Amino acid sequence: MIAQITPKPLAGIVPAISSKSMAHRLIIAAALANGHTQIACSTTCADIDATVRCLTALGAHIDRTPEGYEVSPIPKSREMGILAALKGATLDCGESGSTLRFMLPVACALGADATFTGAERLGERPLGDLASELLAGGCDLTGLGSFPLKTTGRLRPGRFVLPGDVSSQYISGLLLAAPVLPGRVEVLVRGRIESKPYVNLTIQALHTFGVAVETKRLVGPTPEEPQTLFIVEGEGYRTPGAVSVEGDWSNAAFWLCAGALSRYAVTVRGISLNSVQGDRTIMAALVRFGAKVTRGTDAATVRPDRLHGFELSARDIPDLVPIVSAVAACAEGKTVIRDCARLRIKESDRLLTTTETLQALGADIRIEGDSLVIEGRETLDGGTIEAHNDHRIAMTAAIAASRCERPVTIVGAEAVAKSYPSFFEHYRLLGGNVTLKEA
Repeated sequence: MIAQITPKPLAGIVPAISSKSMAHRLIIAAALANGHTQIACSTTCADIDATVRCLTALGAHIDRTPEGYEVSPIPKSREMGILAALKGATLDCGESGSTLRFMLPVACALGADATFTGAERLGERPLGDLASELLAGGCDLTGLGSFPLKTTGRLRPGRFVLPGDVSSQYISGLLLAAPVLPGRVEVLVRGRIESKPYVNLTIQALHTFGVAVETKRLVGPTPEEPQTLFIVEGEGYRTPGAVSVEGDWSNAAFWLCAGALSRYAVTVRGISLNSVQGDRTIMAALVRFGAKVTRGTDAATVRPDRLHGFELSARDIPDLVPIVSAVAACAEGKTVIRDCARLRIKESDRLLTTTETLQALGADIRIEGDSLVIEGRETLDGGTIEAHNDHRIAMTAAIAASRCERPVTIVGAEAVAKSYPSFFEHYRLLGGNVTLKEA
């Protein structure tokens, strides 16, 4: 699909979609719980659909309802009283890294002997440290580095050790699997945890389903290398009966940044300022850029003002880098975004595709090591960009178009369906002028 955008300031009020990150976690917990769960989730997307598809393949019964999802968990074995996942199931993860990294340890904990499939690039994304711990825990994995990826054996409880500078999804995957295992599980993380807010989100989801996670800070070999120990006693998931998925800060960030780039205010409703989602940091970043930010009980508003660059780390907010870079491209002076190495293993090499996208629109942006250096200008030129099958690249280009002099064409705009199928509908709701057509 091709999106053709005529530059126009965005303004108005838009509803937040449901948090994709929390939906993954709550649906998995519900499928592993001791009873039925109603999940209020106003929206879905390709990634959430992938997780639902995988859990269904393992024996859960998940119905989409007008309000969200009705989940009947994987049945228990009559003889042993443990969850009895369907053996030999094929789990299609689509393009969802969260689905793969969460469901792989879950399938191993269930002893499902599953076969994982999905998009080619997803199969190439690293699993090394997680795979090593699953192997050490009693499972066999064949086909690592591509699809199909096959698992055999059942994971044992015990201690798992991960470095902190890899994907937080490895930690979350083991924590989600832990309550299924018949015994105490310890996940020791060495070094500072990258994207730690996502681990906190997992702990919150576990708590919702009656699972306590004890967190201990341990002394590392040096003060610069702390260690964190997560402990789960393996008492099983207990359904709360009903639960709601909160609004998504990662996708709300695009509209809030549009408010900073526009001539008028943009408000996002349905997001909690008390959320543990790491991308809530977008509010602090926009304040530092100089935008005017107003916070409400369940809404946030951003108004434009004179923007100026600053230096920030992407260590805990890697998903915000593309859209923050678009704001920086129109902010006076220099912005430096450090600690971007992990962007190279996203849906695209996002360090490269963010740079190429904004350069194609006329921005002064370059890569220096693992950092992005952006020299701001008042407006951008416009032009044609390739989305590289990356939802955040497509959405970033659409928001940047509001500060372009000429039209913007996004090739591969269908990528937004991965996390935000209604993105262009909401774009029009804010006054955006976009035409969609088949490639």
